[in-house]
Amino acid sequence: MRTPIAVHDEPQVREHRVVNPATEELIATVPATTPAEVDAAVRRAAPAQRRWAALAPADRARLLRRFAAAVDTAAEELALLEVREAGHPLGNARWEAGNVRDLLDYAAGGVERLTGRQIPVAGGLDVTFHEPLGTVAVIAPWNFPMPVAAWGTAPALAAGNAVLLKPAETTPLTALRLAELALDAGLPAGLFQVLPGAGPVTGTALVDHPGVAKVVFTGSTTVGKGIMARCAARVKRVTLELGGKSPNIVFADADVERAAATAPGSFLDNSGQDCCARSRILVQHAVYDRFLELLEPAVHAVRAGDPADPATALGPLISAAQRERVRSYVPEDAPAAIRGEVPAGPGYWYPATVLEARAAGDRAAAEEIFGPVAVVTPFADEEEAIRLANATDYGLSGSIWTRDVGRALRVSRAVAAGNLSVNSHSSVRYATPFGGFKQSGLGRELGPDALAAFTETKNVFLDTEH
Repeated sequence: MRTPIAVHDEPQVREHRVVNPATEELIATVPATTPAEVDAAVRRAAPAQRRWAALAPADRARLLRRFAAAVDTAAEELALLEVREAGHPLGNARWEAGNVRDLLDYAAGGVERLTGRQIPVAGGLDVTFHEPLGTVAVIAPWNFPMPVAAWGTAPALAAGNAVLLKPAETTPLTALRLAELALDAGLPAGLFQVLPGAGPVTGTALVDHPGVAKVVFTGSTTVGKGIMARCAARVKRVTLELGGKSPNIVFADADVERAAATAPGSFLDNSGQDCCARSRILVQHAVYDRFLELLEPAVHAVRAGDPADPATALGPLISAAQRERVRSYVPEDAPAAIRGEVPAGPGYWYPATVLEARAAGDRAAAEEIFGPVAVVTPFADEEEAIRLANATDYGLSGSIWTRDVGRALRVSRAVAAGNLSVNSHSSVRYATPFGGFKQSGLGRELGPDALAAFTETKNVFLDTEH
């Protein structure tokens, strides 16, 4: 019996409108993939995957590097698509295209290093093999459409699997272009397919399909729980990268000037639509007032405007619905310590906002807002900082600012989060593992072990005595 999750009651959508969030102009319509088309895609993927897995490792790696080279050649085109469909500032979008290229290169390098082990046993030889799972579904979000799609796709392909990528309804264009580039690079037809569509229709069909061996999902915790339940019905493997409410902890002995200067980037990058956003700023009492003094001009220096302008650092939110969600956390009487400015006219704009903490249990301080809003809270000592940092259901990321190496290590070990930075806000590198504690997710992506997450370990014993 399949475990139900919420499904929209309205008639099935046949196509999705892609709207530029900076201008509200329609830029494309994309056909929605039906459950029958999902089934056909899975059937196409199976023979393509067998041929792919049978290739010599060096040949598979070579084709992935060609794919990386094709992405590099089309990097500016991909970046401009991301600007138009997601509203990302051009500089961010260029980084994202480069991240896809770099991750494909990195994954290609792992193909020939995906080695098993020889285990000493009595009476023979024991060896292990990493066997590909088969067909993997990657369900990507709208906040980072290109790089997050590649986080699952690149290592899954490198490990010998086929990939069916379902992009978010609002941001399918870069994914569709990546699929074209894969074919241009020589990857077999059917190996990497992009299936646009609604989550409750196309996504559910992928999750439930018996021909899909694993689901990689990035998105909300609520939807992730539903996907995990459906996968449990078939004992299907799953990796989940879900929400976050990450702390930025500033101790009195820190370089307060640098901590304040860098704080805006930690919660305003991608307009705050980032699971790793340090949207809870915890500042020790002794430097609290000084930190806010320094933070205000730093926030005002973050320029909001046309995402296609290289000078822009803050773009729009993805949709009108997302803007209303963010507004719901900042009522008219909210104690805004800092509020920035955004362009007038069309576009889903919301200003950079810093709130001072109110009563315990304040929604803005406790829930993931997914917008350019941070809440700043004072703390007394190391013990209280750790308690406040861990006072959330999430545990994805965070930053610790201190000159005391011992404190940096103590607090890093005590904060329940999967990715922490000391005197930095850097969370994500393709060469290091990424994932969360608690309700921020399950499993790890990226890093040297990423390929193994898309394999089964097979153990073989050879009797040498008979």
